[in-house]
Amino acid sequence: MTHYLDFEKPLAEIEGKAEELRAMAQGNEDMDIEDEAKALDRKANALLQDLYKKLTPWRKCQVARHPERPHCKDYIEALFTEYMPLAGDRGFADDHAVMGGLARFNDRPVMVIGHEKGNDTQSRIERNFGMARPEGYRKAIRLMEMADNFGLPVIALVDTPGAYPGKGAEERGQSEAIARSTEKCLQIGVPLVSVIIGEGGSGGAVAFATSNRLAMLEHSVYSVISPEGCASILWKDAEKMREAAEALRLTAQDLMRLGVADRVIPEPLGGAHRDRTTTMDLVGAAISGMLDDLDGKSPKELITTRRQKFLDLGTKGLAA
Repeated sequence: MTHYLDFEKPLAEIEGKAEELRAMAQGNEDMDIEDEAKALDRKANALLQDLYKKLTPWRKCQVARHPERPHCKDYIEALFTEYMPLAGDRGFADDHAVMGGLARFNDRPVMVIGHEKGNDTQSRIERNFGMARPEGYRKAIRLMEMADNFGLPVIALVDTPGAYPGKGAEERGQSEAIARSTEKCLQIGVPLVSVIIGEGGSGGAVAFATSNRLAMLEHSVYSVISPEGCASILWKDAEKMREAAEALRLTAQDLMRLGVADRVIPEPLGGAHRDRTTTMDLVGAAISGMLDDLDGKSPKELITTRRQKFLDLGTKGLAA
């Protein structure tokens, strides 16, 4: 069953009617409803194009959080071969909100790391809805160090509402772990490319996205705080999240103009969840292109240009 967002309710009615007609005609040869169903399909497609022609920042947030959107595990299964998961931070525990390990990408050995949200109630609870604890970031540090030692490019898939803010996580040094992970991103002498595949929330995302190249899916978002959190702080009213989303300039298009993102990956009409295979192929092509851009660069050059990229932030797109 397709999950429809609140602004897609008119679309749900039309597609529901077409599906209902086809279900009624199954096994009944006397019913000829194909022309009517196709007319509804055309109407639905036109409405879908109209809805997605110019999404507001808040609607992009909703699409980025869509529960049927492909997640890190899906991308790893689709784009990587010989994936060998590596677990644990060698200090406290294994955090299931962060997954990663050795793999091959286009037959090239790499290290892949990402946030995993889960796709049903049980897996979402197990993955803590993609909100990593300190041990998740320390696991990522361990994997980046291993990649650096063996000269393997690092590919990071970012999809988190933010780091987990629970009491235990804070007691175990959440902010320090995020800072160390961000620092490690700046230190490794191998190519590091990141893709925001859904939500890029707060320091929990920055800890994986401090990279040589950052790509964002067309309807993904990346910001220092969620619109709801921002609205609660600025207006003392979480219901002002639409205004907050506008002010945060969190869309891929805004961040491309500001120089935060290096490329925007197009999504199929209606969002990544409507054509998962095409979306994952497009992400794979973007990763390949970003790695090609970095081929042949020395460790010193990779580190220097990565650091300079972040020092230069804020100097581009100020008049936009």
